Amino acid sequence: MKERDGGKATELSRENVTQIETQFIKNVEKLVGLLEEHSSFYSEPVDSYEAALKRALYLKDVIEHNDGWRIFYINGQPITRERDVHILYRLTWFATGFDVNSEANSGRGPVDFAISEGSANKALVEFKLASNSQLANNLQHQTQIYQKAHRTKRSVKVIVYYSEEELARVESILRQLGLEKDQSIVLIDARNDNKVSASKVKTPQPS
Repeated sequence: MKERDGGKATELSRENVTQIETQFIKNVEKLVGLLEEHSSFYSEPVDSYEAALKRALYLKDVIEHNDGWRIFYINGQPITRERDVHILYRLTWFATGFDVNSEANSGRGPVDFAISEGSANKALVEFKLASNSQLANNLQHQTQIYQKAHRTKRSVKVIVYYSEEELARVESILRQLGLEKDQSIVLIDARNDNKVSASKVKTPQPS
């Protein structure tokens, strides 16, 4: 069977390598280029929470308004693993004086990112896809557990959504938890059906 299907395995391996190259090399190079166009992106605040939030907000802006959303799609299909989104965020921290520790574990499970400059200046960052079935529980309990374990009260929560339905679900969860005005929660619109080219936007005709 191995001899008969060996060609298929080789072809599948080649496809996987090509996908990774596209997603984590070519696309991230484009993302970093877009971020560098925002000249203030890599001038950091001294506070870890402000730095983490600033990068998340700039990432949101680039994804939503500068074609950055394209990096979330491979062959027209959205990224469905939160771990892949983590890698994209981690690579935007290449020019930093902060310690950026991914999958940091202080005994209660690994948090996505711990951004720190000494023990007194630490913030956590959690990324979630809107499709995550445990989103409500994560927002209500998980982050607080991580904050206590890492001895910090500051964290940024980033939620990526791919459709209007997912956005509605996230907004409903935030309302239920009383978090709809929480400035530490960043929603990133990675939809591919609402990013119309400026050249195709119709100018309203005078009445």
